Amino acid sequence: MTVILKLGGSVITEKDRPKTLDGETLASLAAAIGDAEVDDLVVVHGGGSFGHHHAAEHGVSTTAGIRDVDGVMDVHGAMTTLNRFVLSRLHTEDVPAVPVHPLSAAARDADGELTLMTDQVATMLEEGFVPVLHGDGVVHAGEGVTVLSGDELVTALATALDAERVGLCSTVPGVLDGDDEVIPAIESFDEVADVLGVSDATDVTGGMAAKVRELLGLGSPASVFGPESLEGFLAGDDVGTRIG
Repeated sequence: MTVILKLGGSVITEKDRPKTLDGETLASLAAAIGDAEVDDLVVVHGGGSFGHHHAAEHGVSTTAGIRDVDGVMDVHGAMTTLNRFVLSRLHTEDVPAVPVHPLSAAARDADGELTLMTDQVATMLEEGFVPVLHGDGVVHAGEGVTVLSGDELVTALATALDAERVGLCSTVPGVLDGDDEVIPAIESFDEVADVLGVSDATDVTGGMAAKVRELLGLGSPASVFGPESLEGFLAGDDVGTRIG
């Protein structure tokens, strides 16, 4: 059973403080992953304070690109640094995690359609590894390099690998309604359009609204939940908000 798990950037970093890791939370999440019994697990993590601030500084987004090499390397370098932190915590818990850097494995065409090489991810799973991908820059025809969000990676991976379950670990216990109560299930975007907004901290990838849109496009069940529910999600429990 292939499971795709995204660790939100706001969960593993202090998102309003540039390049600041939330080491305690990351260690706790890594421990939960290490204790879980999941046959085929793919981990994706967001950019948080490592990627988003550099992207905003250089004016690059999911649609607006740059060709300045220094800017590209600022974004990509920040994300690979965060990726090494995530790998290190997972290795501490004996998780056989290996990196996959999307800048070298993906591209967008002129219409913005994403192509992601996933054969190596599938082979990593077959060989007993846990692939760890991350939000990154992506070469984009006609735009130079734009931002590839972790949420879009989750969608592409879930489709290519026929994932049976998808989970997004966020800073909130699920998708919240206007009274800050968890919405148990979402079957269409129109149901929640009025209560969804973007993150208060710098986020060039669209916040919770973008996450819900991406997950609704999947053919497999998806959940949004808080860090305290990661253990339950990995065990197969119904946690947070079910989407789709």
